Amino acid sequence: MDYQILPHTSQHWEITKPAASGRRGIVVAQARAAAAAGIAVLEAGGNAIDAAVATGFALAVVEPWNSGLGGIGFALVQPEGAARAEVVDFGPKAPAGLDPSRFPLTGRMKQDLFAWPEVVDDANIHGPLSFVVPMTVAGYAMMHQRWGRLALADVMAPAVALARRGLPADWFTTLKIANSAAVLRRYPESARIYLPEGLPPVAPYQGTPGFLHLGRLAETLERLRRQGLADFYQGEIAQALIADVAAMGGALTAADLRGAEARVLPAMAVSYHGRIWQLAGGLTAAPTLAGVLAQLETIPHGGQPDAAWFAALARTLKAGYAERLAGLGDAEPKGADSCTTHFTVCDAAGGMVAVTSTLLSSMGSRVVLPQTGVLMNNGVMWFDPRPGQANSVAPGKRPLTNMCPVIIREGARPMLAGGGSGGRRIMAAVLQTLAFVTDFALTPEAAAHHPRIDVSDAETVHADRRLAPEIVAALRETGAVEVVEHGVLPINFACPNFILAEASGMRTGISDVQSPWSAALAEG
Repeated sequence: MDYQILPHTSQHWEITKPAASGRRGIVVAQARAAAAAGIAVLEAGGNAIDAAVATGFALAVVEPWNSGLGGIGFALVQPEGAARAEVVDFGPKAPAGLDPSRFPLTGRMKQDLFAWPEVVDDANIHGPLSFVVPMTVAGYAMMHQRWGRLALADVMAPAVALARRGLPADWFTTLKIANSAAVLRRYPESARIYLPEGLPPVAPYQGTPGFLHLGRLAETLERLRRQGLADFYQGEIAQALIADVAAMGGALTAADLRGAEARVLPAMAVSYHGRIWQLAGGLTAAPTLAGVLAQLETIPHGGQPDAAWFAALARTLKAGYAERLAGLGDAEPKGADSCTTHFTVCDAAGGMVAVTSTLLSSMGSRVVLPQTGVLMNNGVMWFDPRPGQANSVAPGKRPLTNMCPVIIREGARPMLAGGGSGGRRIMAAVLQTLAFVTDFALTPEAAAHHPRIDVSDAETVHADRRLAPEIVAALRETGAVEVVEHGVLPINFACPNFILAEASGMRTGISDVQSPWSAALAEG
């Protein structure tokens, strides 16, 4: 007989993720320990902003491959009683002394991470020249100063405790470290922490995994807790950061740190099906999402996301990306290695926060600065290394990013907040999961578990193999389709999470189904 081999599947099982519901606060994060940190702050009397800051600092410890003190991000904040959201922009900015001539080209294309021309020694991808100004601490400082209720020492207490314990060394940690091991080994402090005996840590075959000590990160967090977050930019921590960067030959300077300040801006407001989608605007996915929403609003839809709706969505997303890329040239890399975190918070009084933060690549620059334990970003990779392009490397420049936090309001009431991680894949994932709730009245659980498509460029649709055959057939009529598995790795889809706040006062949050550590937790 002729035997046809079935396609290989990495996860031959059905995964479900529990939601969290209640009438008080909810925290959703890509690591359960970080969500628990936010809940602890809510239960201590903090508001949604306090809990978001606590969650963000905790993620620096328990999810170092995605975000941290050396990263950047964007937040949408609509505190209790506010009629609209505001944006906290702590996005990437190149050092003032970044010299484009330090990124000579080899003449080859780089295909393994981003489709940029290759730079000698990959200096734009890892190492000390790949750092943009670390803005995460400035962003959390702005959020806490402007809207926080609890003392900073209380807000940071969970992160300090987690850092003293260390990073859980289970199978997922092994996987994430192994993916970056080839570069981590080039930097002594990174290798010392993450590659004990030269290899990624492996959990015991039986029993309970242990924990990795993250260098001097606990000491740094403790000092920030005691001295205040300004110390990261103007105090002893700043001095230690710059001393390490200078010793490695990096471009970041003390002046760059002193000038680091998050910006608070009005949210971009887009009307869609009778509600207002509040977006981060600027150099994020927001302008493209706004255009996609405008097109989708003109397309009729039935009672469920069927073949016709998915086909219309695919066409609209491809058109949106065609416009985005035509206007920007090659200003935006695809990036299979883009790793980010998103967390969403609400409090009992109705405040909502959506935060997306990143180191860009998995484990960023792969450089841990030894005096502080800070893992630095590799945001220079956002820039085109070719001179004379729309997004070329330049001192003090801000690059385009894919981050897409959203807070949707009905009138003045915030009713749905979310976002995701996953580079270019973020926008399609966030749009679909939120539309499943708003356009089709799916429950949060049903929306989170519903198979999706990914459209990350103007050419190809990636379809979850769980989609019905008639949906895949309709998608093929729109152009090229690749049917792929939605699993932990390879990461073919972004990782969204969100919170629905109903007018009745009931709130439900749910995290990404395929992320093993992710969780939504509710106040007791």
